[in-house]
Amino acid sequence: MVNVALWVRLEAKPGKEKDVETFLRSGLALVQEEPATAAWFGIRLGPSSYGIFDAFADEQGRNAHLSGKVAAALMAKAPELFAQPPSIEKVDVLADKLP
Repeated sequence: MVNVALWVRLEAKPGKEKDVETFLRSGLALVQEEPATAAWFGIRLGPSSYGIFDAFADEQGRNAHLSGKVAAALMAKAPELFAQPPSIEKVDVLADKLP
């Protein structure tokens, strides 16, 4: 069961939408190297709004992710791709269904 998660909201700069989508798709390979990341989703919320939702069994796994390659890549690309800094929220998972 997962107990904690991250909700990251991203707003693409005008004209950077396809670059954001490419970036999110490329993040999957990095996340697959993280054993503590139980679930990870890169999503489109609207024409220029995107998000990342990822879930972890515990705080240790969430912190490992926040200090990992995906988070580093996100912050490195943020000035180029996003209209504002990513909004990263720590959330608690109340229920889940995973394969």
